Amino acid sequence: MPDAIKAEGLVKKYGGVAALDGMSLTVPEGTVFGLLGPNGAGKTTTVRILTTLLKPDAGHATVAGLDVVRDADRLRARIGASGQYAAVDDHLTGAENLEMVGRLYHLGTRPSRQRARELLERFDLTDAADRPVQGYSGGMRRRLDLAGALVANPPVLFLDEPTTGLDPRARIGLWEVIAELVAEGTTVLLTTQYLEEADRLANRIAVVDHGRVIALGTADELKDQVGGDRIELSLTDAAQLGTAARALAPLALGDLRIDSAALQVTIPVAGGVATLTKALGHLAAERITVRDAGLRRPTLDDVFLSLTGHQADETTEETVR
Repeated sequence: MPDAIKAEGLVKKYGGVAALDGMSLTVPEGTVFGLLGPNGAGKTTTVRILTTLLKPDAGHATVAGLDVVRDADRLRARIGASGQYAAVDDHLTGAENLEMVGRLYHLGTRPSRQRARELLERFDLTDAADRPVQGYSGGMRRRLDLAGALVANPPVLFLDEPTTGLDPRARIGLWEVIAELVAEGTTVLLTTQYLEEADRLANRIAVVDHGRVIALGTADELKDQVGGDRIELSLTDAAQLGTAARALAPLALGDLRIDSAALQVTIPVAGGVATLTKALGHLAAERITVRDAGLRRPTLDDVFLSLTGHQADETTEETVR
């Protein structure tokens, strides 16, 4: 499968601060590639370079077979982009916004109008087509912005945190649209802070921190790096947490985690349900009361914690943009 996006050793510095520090990635055609990381990790800077809005200080990249610096003018006609904030004109109607994008792509007046109507129908915005965008909800504005990125039928689409600020229902609706686009052959590079979003949409995920990729693979491959199953136990008495940890230590494959605030003990284990049964037996022998117990696989949040030392939703101040 040919590569729709290829970046090697991208570096971008602002003064003494490195926004990118050797970013490299490869995205096959017709797939979703997720860049997962907190604010300030370099996700947006990567997208800006790949969409020709910034020039790298070092390294090189191609998109749709075109160099992002040398072939920037030709490349812009072959990509679409939707950012963290909907880039729509509040004073125009939904239809007028999309027709304007079509004319900017030099599609001509009639084709622009026809394409706008097609996209308004696809994104369930037909009833609002002739209303000013200033009256749209957040979800409607986001769908309109994504429709604008598709006016020229680009083979490669960049979505920079596209569901930021959306309610769960609107977010799921946008996920469905993205899945449909990829099924039709569009390549998508998606940046996100939402673990569930990357888990659901991305064929491959790059975990990004401090301007470089620190882990790469499918969601399952990344989870496997953390280890096997986890037993999560919630107690009723904080005074019993230490006793519980000592009782469970023989079953653990690694370090136990104790959350005093949640009265919870998490243990990496092997053996699945059989080990969970043993754990409950050990606690019963110590007369420890268990409020809740469960067995689960690692999550992408566990991957983040393992790789970076912090939770994925702990954001840092964006130093550079």
